Amino acid sequence: MGPGRPSVASGEGRSKGDEAFTRAMRVRKRSEYLAIQGGGRRFTGDHYMMFARRGGSDGSARVGVTVSRKVGNAVLRNKVKRWVRESCRRMRAELPAGVDLVVVARPSAAGAGYGPTASELANLARRARGLR
Repeated sequence: MGPGRPSVASGEGRSKGDEAFTRAMRVRKRSEYLAIQGGGRRFTGDHYMMFARRGGSDGSARVGVTVSRKVGNAVLRNKVKRWVRESCRRMRAELPAGVDLVVVARPSAAGAGYGPTASELANLARRARGLR
């Protein structure tokens, strides 16, 4: 670490509450996943599919992530989920308000990396904004 750089371990320079991917921001129940995938609109990209459906009345977007075994072993699936969650956390302001989203990784997502994941999800979220 260089001089003048905040220590990540101590949490200096950032507010954990501002950046966290909280429970309120996530789709958590199987019934919710099924409702969004069954009754929502589908947007497709090269590595991901995004299902979007009008959600709760509180006005914030909620995101769920699905990565099947077709993507790879457990280590790879967890890496893909981390890429998706981090991308959604960073573009929280760009997500369509009041819309529940489910991101489904395709097998090609394993080789994508964080950068292409972030740009593809931003593009899919932009397309889903018209759902409001």
